[in-house]
Amino acid sequence: MTDQRYPIGKFERLNTITDEQRKTFIKQIAEAPVNLRAAIRGLTDKQIETPYRDGGWTIRQVVHHVADSHLNAYIRCKLALTEDTPPIKPYNEKLWAELFDARTAAIEPSLALTESLHHRWIMLLQSLSPNDFGKEMRHPEHGIITIDFIVQLYGWHGRNHTAHITSLLERMGWK
Repeated sequence: MTDQRYPIGKFERLNTITDEQRKTFIKQIAEAPVNLRAAIRGLTDKQIETPYRDGGWTIRQVVHHVADSHLNAYIRCKLALTEDTPPIKPYNEKLWAELFDARTAAIEPSLALTESLHHRWIMLLQSLSPNDFGKEMRHPEHGIITIDFIVQLYGWHGRNHTAHITSLLERMGWK
């Protein structure tokens, strides 16, 4: 049995990436909102309240988390592009997912936010030169990271969270 936390496998960082790999990661980021919306299409409120695994977030919390996380990643990219190795502030995603809005809000605003955000984020990423992807930021837990790292991570991140939902739907026989 596979680990339900990583239905597409754990994130594996590449130390260097080719232009072709970078384009693939950016395409994955671009597709994330469409795939996320498709995964939840037609679900009932009761289904949206179902955790994707024992001890895991509900589908509602997953959708809100994707919006929160990708918004943070977009801002981190912009900081790296406009400042010299800026420090970035981490956030406690587990606690964010337990806040009232993440537990109770309708998912449509987070889906719309993710779609709009990705429109801007992809426009930004496609405008960058190869050197821009090497722009650095300082993460207090992970040290120096680059926009290339963010692109890799978020190409995986959206797909992994969408797979949390789709694998639950398959296990439950909902789709």
